[in-house]
Amino acid sequence: MANRLTPQQQEFYRENGYLVVEGVLSREEALAYRDEMHALAERLRAQRTVNATWPSIRAKNPNVHIDHCHDVQFHSAMVSRLIVDERFTGLAEGILGPNVQLHHTKMFIKPPAKGAPFPMHQDYPYFPHEKHTMMAAIFYFDDCPIEKGCFRVIPGSHKLGPLEHQSPADHYLPEDKYRLEDALPLPGKAGDVIFFNYLTIHGSGQNESSEARTTLLVQMRDPTDCPTVQTHESRGQGMMLAGIDPNARIRPVWEKE
Repeated sequence: MANRLTPQQQEFYRENGYLVVEGVLSREEALAYRDEMHALAERLRAQRTVNATWPSIRAKNPNVHIDHCHDVQFHSAMVSRLIVDERFTGLAEGILGPNVQLHHTKMFIKPPAKGAPFPMHQDYPYFPHEKHTMMAAIFYFDDCPIEKGCFRVIPGSHKLGPLEHQSPADHYLPEDKYRLEDALPLPGKAGDVIFFNYLTIHGSGQNESSEARTTLLVQMRDPTDCPTVQTHESRGQGMMLAGIDPNARIRPVWEKE
């Protein structure tokens, strides 16, 4: 059965630019996804080194690391089923409306003690859109207390609109003005999901605990919200997670005219 947001939750998202929904998955389900993500990381590691740590962070501390994978649904049927699970898509519909279109997915594993942080930033510079409906959902697949480097936000910061970022590679905001330690931490339990707009200023701390932090990010939009720059394309882009694509004339990026 589909989950639905209450009017109060919808208003909270509009005002704050983020929303935490607890217990979208059962603890047992979340931990099974955790195992799936770590098995995927092992397979990828056998092929090549995959480290999503920003260059600016590596320059300061070359020992930190983040295991990472784009378009996770092409590596795991479990994830393919998850991103169309009505318990999840029903919540996304409460923010975007009946039509929810996938932009991309990403796996992040912050290893124990050395899981790299993400400085405060907006996602907007990576894939700007006309209507700013673009949002992400982060699944916590294991418990994520503050010491694991949990997600952090500045509530209401989406109302500032697009901001000038410091680096074309990392797109981080001025660290003297937007300090990670000043942002609101959003610790959570395995199975919780955080939704946030791509204009909401956010980041996450270093994992200083003895356990990994395992998450899946699902980036979504209203299909009528067009990109202003053709960038960050992937073969999974354009898949409908809920509803229909009314722009039937627009082909997915992997198809040729």
